[in-house]
Amino acid sequence: EYVEGSKKMSLKMLDERSDDVTAAIPRELSNILLAPFNNLPPPLWDALKIASCIGYSFDADLYSTLNQVLDFMPKIRELAVKHECFEQTGSHFRWKQQAVYEAVKSLLMVNQRQNIHRMIVRAFKQHKIANDDIDVKGGDVHRLLGRHCALAQDWAGAFEQYMKAGDRAKATFNFNEASKMYEEAIDFQAKMTEQPPLRSRMIPTINLGTCLRELARYKEAEAVLTRCLNEAQSEFSDITLDEHLYVRALTALAALYQAQSKYEAARKLYEKAVPIARNIQESKSSLWLAGNIAGYAETLRKSGDLPQAESHHREALEIRTRAVQEKSCTELELAVSYTQLGCTLAGMRQYEDAYEQHHRALALRYRYLDFSHGLVSESLNYCAESLCALGRGGEGIPLALHAVEIRKLIFGTSHPAYAHALSVLASCYHAVGRSFDARDCLEKCLEICEVAFQKNHANIIPNLMNYGNVLRSTGDLVKARIVYQRAITIHQLNFKRGQQASQLEKCKTELEDLSRKIELLESSASSATNNLSHAPLKVPFAPPDIEDRGTPVIVFTDIGRDVDDELALVVMSSLRRMHLLNPIAVITTLCPEENRAHLARGTLDAIGMADVPVGVGSSGGVDSDVELEVYGADYSRASPCIHEDGMGLVYRALESVPPKSAQILCIASLSDVATLIREREELFTTKVKEVILMGGVVSLEAGEALIPDSAYNNNCDVSAARFVYKKCQELGVPTATLSRWAAYGCPIPPQLLDEIAKSEHMVATNVRGVSKLSIDQLWNKVILHPADPRREKLPSRCDINWFCRTFMGTTEVSKDWTSSIWSHVKKLNMYDPLAVLLCVPAYRSTHFKWKTKIVNGVQHIVVGTSELDTGICNRLSLYHEYATLFLTAFTESLHKEKSSFL
Repeated sequence: EYVEGSKKMSLKMLDERSDDVTAAIPRELSNILLAPFNNLPPPLWDALKIASCIGYSFDADLYSTLNQVLDFMPKIRELAVKHECFEQTGSHFRWKQQAVYEAVKSLLMVNQRQNIHRMIVRAFKQHKIANDDIDVKGGDVHRLLGRHCALAQDWAGAFEQYMKAGDRAKATFNFNEASKMYEEAIDFQAKMTEQPPLRSRMIPTINLGTCLRELARYKEAEAVLTRCLNEAQSEFSDITLDEHLYVRALTALAALYQAQSKYEAARKLYEKAVPIARNIQESKSSLWLAGNIAGYAETLRKSGDLPQAESHHREALEIRTRAVQEKSCTELELAVSYTQLGCTLAGMRQYEDAYEQHHRALALRYRYLDFSHGLVSESLNYCAESLCALGRGGEGIPLALHAVEIRKLIFGTSHPAYAHALSVLASCYHAVGRSFDARDCLEKCLEICEVAFQKNHANIIPNLMNYGNVLRSTGDLVKARIVYQRAITIHQLNFKRGQQASQLEKCKTELEDLSRKIELLESSASSATNNLSHAPLKVPFAPPDIEDRGTPVIVFTDIGRDVDDELALVVMSSLRRMHLLNPIAVITTLCPEENRAHLARGTLDAIGMADVPVGVGSSGGVDSDVELEVYGADYSRASPCIHEDGMGLVYRALESVPPKSAQILCIASLSDVATLIREREELFTTKVKEVILMGGVVSLEAGEALIPDSAYNNNCDVSAARFVYKKCQELGVPTATLSRWAAYGCPIPPQLLDEIAKSEHMVATNVRGVSKLSIDQLWNKVILHPADPRREKLPSRCDINWFCRTFMGTTEVSKDWTSSIWSHVKKLNMYDPLAVLLCVPAYRSTHFKWKTKIVNGVQHIVVGTSELDTGICNRLSLYHEYATLFLTAFTESLHKEKSSFL
């Protein structure tokens, strides 16, 4: 085909499914295309022909086994370099001209191509390529080998390999891929000359139906599994019945009926299958038997027969425990029973016992599985749900957030599993008073469920009840009543009288209560109609319990500029758990302040401080048309609970605390602290006992008062910095300044970030990735001329020599620094986490030395006055302190055991 616009000629196959291209390209055209390669030696021609059979593009590592037989890849590299046949990117090769690829392919007769594919299959089998070796390149050796078997018309081999590929994809929760593999396997089986036995035909069909069920493709799954069961029943006589296979067919269809809320139909199939399974399994430690009993118990649980469900789940747990004791499986198998039993106990409102079971399952899955595994997300989800039921929803939010992210990665955003994670997250948000965040999560959840499930599916009922409860909290009583009415209707369509009776009773009670309240509001002359659908006024701050919860702190941060602001919040979360500090507001400043608020909100949620309010501050002294960077994070989120009036939040927070009890921690521009003092000076002097500043001052001997220096935070808004220092000294409010010299006195190795990332907490892994990017970005600024606007607010003293001294411990610039500067970094400075530690008297007296300036009879301290006087007592001791606090925050928020790497 000739494309006029681009003046390019392309070749198209008449039948894209056909592998026979001998007739697609005329011999004359083929000769023209291949003329440049006429003088190739035969071994290189052979390599070209093999490459044409492999495909238009391929990875060298995947086909490394051919090197041992044919010295294949060295020849491909020679063809790429000397003859320009291929383009190479790393280990990946692609034909440079598709027309040449098609021409080479057309030279081969069908039987020649089949022989080449047979040779490739033999090479793979002879060298027993491990599947894990292939995974690093994103492939699957079984799928790859199956393709070559199919092209060699080895249908039995193709069937075997695609079955293995399907089993592997199914085990990793990649049900979409698994279903495709099983469909291919079934197609290849149909091409076999000899009819395979029924067992060989049924197993891929059952597996396909199971995957379709997991993908919520219920109609397709039901057609596949019903046909499979009917075939099994028709072909087997009572004498020749393969009972094991028959039970598999029964339970696969039963599990589908359960997923469709057809509990009676599911129960009947299980009651037929389980007795057969008990008879054919003489061993009392059969995992297969345990699985069938547990499947029956799950149907009992979901249909409302909780005592019977508990009894069967405990039996399954006993069987699995014996199997572990007999060493026929690992203890990971117990996690299945712990999870199912936990769900049953939760349904019986035994929430403490339910959490204990789910936490046992989570601990085992942490130990044996990758953090991103679907079963880990399941346990995270159920632990969060149990914590929420126990009134500990704040603890559940980090777990639920990670479950949402894992399920998003595995299942995508249209799967019921993802919807369930959103529902649990919504419950946790609602438990800490974040009803509008809960509402947003539930609306996404219900949107998914309406598409994924059949109309009026029973699984929607808990989500509707949750949604109605949340709507009531937001003040939308009319909509809440409609939602509860729909939940009642769906319940009546799915359950018989007496089934899930407590669920129905709760819905009816809520409906009646809502109706009374709506009638009362409608009949009240003093109530406006809008009161039925608008949110109630914000609840005022409760007075903090200083003895129980620690010193109240208001934090001003420019989070997102570099990672130490985020790590400061991480340290704060550990100190909060220790009841030393109690953050009562976090205000983001420095343009774009709204984006910084989104990051702060997500970070606080992920580290267990979802109840700490976030407010949007000012631009931090930066011109409104200048936007500084904010690094990205998947957990950064816009939230209805973010206070747009950040200063209003500050005033309300200060009004709630006792006199002279609060600390102001400013680890950013001082613009907003200056606004606080200007607008509410009396509130400031009455409530604030100390201001902690990350910045710096000029020499203490320079005059009678402290004067801010050119530190970044001071430099963002110089007039605000001078005003804050001046007024604090005039008003007698003590200050504690931590300078950059203190940070230089206690650097950290980059390896610390690698180690905390091993916790697999989303904040820890993001901080590790962003740190490298931040260092590279800082380097790109310091190499610019001091007057270059791209340096933003970076002080002129921060030049190349400063960078080398600060991060590399050298003053020489190497010519080899042409790539990322990160690999050359020897130390990083943690400014803001140190400022957080300075807020706590015990840490201050143990780890810091300071100089004092007395102004108007009040002490103002400065930690770090020069390169020689860093103010750090013991660098290693302080490093260990805040490294431990980092790790504690990440592991405890995920309910993990602490690592001993420190």
